[in-house]
Amino acid sequence: MGRFSKISQDAFNEFQVDAGVLLKTFDVESPELVDENIICATTGGINPVCTASYSDLGEDVDNCPNGTMEMMDLEGWECTLGFTALNTTPEVIRMALGAADIDAASGKITPRRDLEDTDFADIWWVGDRTDGGLVAIRLINALSISGFSLQTTKNGKGQIAVTLAGHVSIEAQDVVPMEFYVQEGTE
Repeated sequence: MGRFSKISQDAFNEFQVDAGVLLKTFDVESPELVDENIICATTGGINPVCTASYSDLGEDVDNCPNGTMEMMDLEGWECTLGFTALNTTPEVIRMALGAADIDAASGKITPRRDLEDTDFADIWWVGDRTDGGLVAIRLINALSISGFSLQTTKNGKGQIAVTLAGHVSIEAQDVVPMEFYVQEGTE
């Protein structure tokens, strides 16, 4: 075995395992899973992504090498959470649509032309670690950017593909719309 062909002794304790769960609310200080907070059953895993976008302020400057560290400017972050929902509840369909209203009496979900502040909501993904701890991600001011798409199959389950994007609030313009939490376990 080579000198640099090792794995750290703690690596197996730090793995994130299984698909995790999507939640309406979650308290990192007192982590409990409450059925009423579970948004939906999923298939194919959950895909949180947080990507920075940069511009090179020196790219058009004579004699300045491209990618000069001091000339790089962080323009913003694109934070998304993608998943495939199996539940066809009014809330899941409304979430996939983004701007929509639910008529509780009839179960009718109607897309809306204009956004309302209530269309944005924080969404949590929480997953297990092999040491009994957890990994949690909060997508802030989430809104669907993928629209509604239901795929049915013969002898199978219908699947709703959803991609939510986090959004910066004008009241907190310096807050990146995704937060990450890691809690070590005791096992």
